[in-house]
Amino acid sequence: MRKLLMSMLMAGSLLAGGIGAALADDASAPAAASAAASDTTASAPAPDASAAPAAAAASAPAADASAAPAASAAAAPDASAAAAAAAPAAPTAPFSVDSSKINSGDTAWMLTSTALVLFMTIPGLALFYGGMVRKKSVLAILMQSFAITCLVSIVWVIVGYSLAFTPGNSFIGGFSRFFMAGMNYIHGDKATTLTVSHLAPTIPETVYVVYQMTFAIITPALITGAFADRMKFSAMLVFMTLWSIIVYSPIAHMVWEPTGWLASAGILDFAGGTVVHINAGIAALVCALVLGKRVGYGKESMAPHNLTLTLIGGAMLWVGWFGFNAGSAVAADGRAGFAMFATQVATAAAALAWMFAEWATKGKPSVLGIVSGAVAGLVAITPASGFVGMTGSLVIGIAAGVICYWSATWLKHKLGYDDSLDAFGVHCIGGIVGALLTGVFAVKDIGGSDGSVILQAKGVLTTLIYSGVVSFVLLKVIDMVMGLRVTEEEEREGLDVSLHGEHVE
Repeated sequence: MRKLLMSMLMAGSLLAGGIGAALADDASAPAAASAAASDTTASAPAPDASAAPAAAAASAPAADASAAPAASAAAAPDASAAAAAAAPAAPTAPFSVDSSKINSGDTAWMLTSTALVLFMTIPGLALFYGGMVRKKSVLAILMQSFAITCLVSIVWVIVGYSLAFTPGNSFIGGFSRFFMAGMNYIHGDKATTLTVSHLAPTIPETVYVVYQMTFAIITPALITGAFADRMKFSAMLVFMTLWSIIVYSPIAHMVWEPTGWLASAGILDFAGGTVVHINAGIAALVCALVLGKRVGYGKESMAPHNLTLTLIGGAMLWVGWFGFNAGSAVAADGRAGFAMFATQVATAAAALAWMFAEWATKGKPSVLGIVSGAVAGLVAITPASGFVGMTGSLVIGIAAGVICYWSATWLKHKLGYDDSLDAFGVHCIGGIVGALLTGVFAVKDIGGSDGSVILQAKGVLTTLIYSGVVSFVLLKVIDMVMGLRVTEEEEREGLDVSLHGEHVE
């Protein structure tokens, strides 16, 4: 495991160095950054005058070589008219539109999806994790999910959104939306204007910002499952703040911003298989390794204290996930419907696959098993939901259920790491399964793209290396400055009392 971490450290250092160099180049051109920032509140750009004649010439049919010179002269005005009428280039940054351009159906669906995805973290994930820990630390894990929701909300509107979803370079966005500068809604007597994202031009930018915020919230919250029962609350807050800025935003930019390195390479990730699940899952493994095992791990019983909470939380995650996947269509349309369909099929298949695998190996199917299988299916279908059909959904679900069961049981015990609530085993492994199988089962008629396992593997490896290495560095620095882990006495007493002065009767 140490050799693995060292290899990841070397590879990630190269990638992080590239991002650092790109940021330095971006900072050395303030005039360009200023121009980009001013563009974000302007109307959609007019056609480039110098490019229009060339475009018109390319689209016009070749002149008949036998035509008279007079015919060529007559064609010239037509060519000029075609150039003048050429459609403007698609916006590449947030821009202003008249309110009449906003689609009320899309906006209503995205408002709903935003609430659904927030519902996934609080209370969904909080209850899912809360039921799996021991009774003496249940409030601590609930507190972590709630505090991360508050913390990341503020980080996102200050800098996270700008670094993720505005033009910058191939690795990270710019600062044109720092403190949400330029985002507006102007109600006038005769007309109302507002800004929209170039990635979601039919809904207000405010809605898109909060929708993507909910993704940025749940991603670090997933990590907490790996270090349950043993991390300082103060260290957790510092780590999650830095991780959201330095890890989450660059990965989101690389995968989802059209100019991002992985997006331009053709990586398919409809709703966050790499950005959310592999990203959080590998960071979770690094946290588990750096903090070490829980006191008494392997010697004392650490059974879940309330599986009723876990089942309720898992059911909330399932319902909320429709906002996660179908909402990623950013429209109330047929593709959103297909993403919802794929999500339901894959989740049910994965839950059954985990249940039957556990039944066959341990003799009894468990509540924890079937709900964990459902979450594994939700994770795996996330990158594929807007690209695959019935067959792909079914196969991805079955594969995720069986493989994640294997990783959460055999693999964890074989390698000896203490991933308390299987954040790595379900989210990273499930995310990898889904990302790679997206390359196998992507249907061009549905998503507009053919899949490639090689390209998908590139996205997986980039995320594993970058997130894993930077997470390791952040944890080591925080440990040197303030310490990461509670004392053995505090851990034995339980984090509810030792960190928060409260307990559950």
